[in-house]
Amino acid sequence: MSDVSMIIDGERRAAPATFGVVNPATGAVHADAPDCSREQLDSAFDSAAKAFTDWRRDEAARRAALAAGAELLRAATDRIAPVLTAEQGKPLAAAVVEVRGAAHWLKYFSRLELPREVIQDDARARVEVVRRPMGVVAAITPWNFPVMLASWKIGPALLAGNTMVLKPSPYTPRSTLLMAEVLAEALPPGVLNAVSGSDELGRWMTAHPVPRKISFTGSVATGKHIAASAAPDLKRVTLELGGNDAAILLDDVDPAAITEKIFQGAFGNSGQVCSAIKRLYVPESRHDEIVDALAARAAAARLGDGLDPGTELGPVQNRPQFERVGGLVAEALRGGAKAVAGGGPLDGPGFFFQPTVLTGAAEGTRIVDEEQFGPALPVLTYRDVDEAVARANATMFGLSGSVWSADPDRAEAVADQLDCGTAWVNAHVALGPNQPFGGFKWSGIGVENGPWGLAGFTETQVRYRAR
Repeated sequence: MSDVSMIIDGERRAAPATFGVVNPATGAVHADAPDCSREQLDSAFDSAAKAFTDWRRDEAARRAALAAGAELLRAATDRIAPVLTAEQGKPLAAAVVEVRGAAHWLKYFSRLELPREVIQDDARARVEVVRRPMGVVAAITPWNFPVMLASWKIGPALLAGNTMVLKPSPYTPRSTLLMAEVLAEALPPGVLNAVSGSDELGRWMTAHPVPRKISFTGSVATGKHIAASAAPDLKRVTLELGGNDAAILLDDVDPAAITEKIFQGAFGNSGQVCSAIKRLYVPESRHDEIVDALAARAAAARLGDGLDPGTELGPVQNRPQFERVGGLVAEALRGGAKAVAGGGPLDGPGFFFQPTVLTGAAEGTRIVDEEQFGPALPVLTYRDVDEAVARANATMFGLSGSVWSADPDRAEAVADQLDCGTAWVNAHVALGPNQPFGGFKWSGIGVENGPWGLAGFTETQVRYRAR
């Protein structure tokens, strides 16, 4: 029996079987999670469908429930954060920030206006455009920020009047199930159901006849499969997929002023951030001083178990990703790149990989062309800013990017040329619930957050009233 339960129709539910959850700091199973059966998934969707009838009718009640849920979640931070650290690996302080951030997101959506637009009001007719809920939403979340990214879906979906069945990654299910248990105290039964299981459970969800929308955050490959699965039933989809973000440093940057920001933008959460800096373009004339400063910062980073108060960076979250990052770095080194910091895994248990700064890699190598999603950063040189922009854009990804300069206006003019969903100036991974977040090209379909993300959980209806 697992000590965490699924939430179906407002109640804790055990599953016929459980599966092991690995602590990435040790590489060993440390706890169990419920393994949802197909019959239980049907029950969750049935519950959500029944709850939709009443939930959609009372906007004030929805707002009050979301606000109450946000406060309950914030109050449960000390309960959820250690569970998040144990299964995800991030430092406990970062897990606390994540849980509190999720509460902040829910609070924001509890107050966000549902738009109604009058487009005609004359002697002939009053015509209004309103937003209507879709029905039941299937939400599938990843393992890098399981609690936070669940809130990105729960808040707008429920505010709009939808109900939800939520599935976390099988690598990090427990913190999400605890989150759902806490929120169930504020929500009517069936409004938010949370189930856990393998990737097969995700396939059952996306092919299920009940949900009218699928909201997914994860890899490009899985996003393509979900889009294909949704197509026969014309389910709506929001897909927040991968990124290969480029940061371009202009020739007037001050390394002392930006090194810490660049380091955090690339290596925060051990590089396991979809919008992290994954390629760094620096002027050829400034290469050595920038690389030296960044390498020194990476070498000084403190790796360890997230429950250790001195830990700055935790492990890579799971063995397949750990092996992927190691393979990309090793391949780059064999191809002539140089590790000026890090370069390989730490000895000992767990999935710890040193923060790695690489020079001498180039486009055409996988560490540059693909999303590494781990603590490894290639630094590339350029001679001309237009060349740097062209190289930054020469990818099928388009999630986000940044430009850095002592002259913000100059940097913004360059950022305007980036083909990506978010272009930052002198910042990276600066997110907020009021900002739309999504990508161009293979980085996704649709956006999350703000009124734009809320609109993605609605259908547009015209109300025409003749005079």
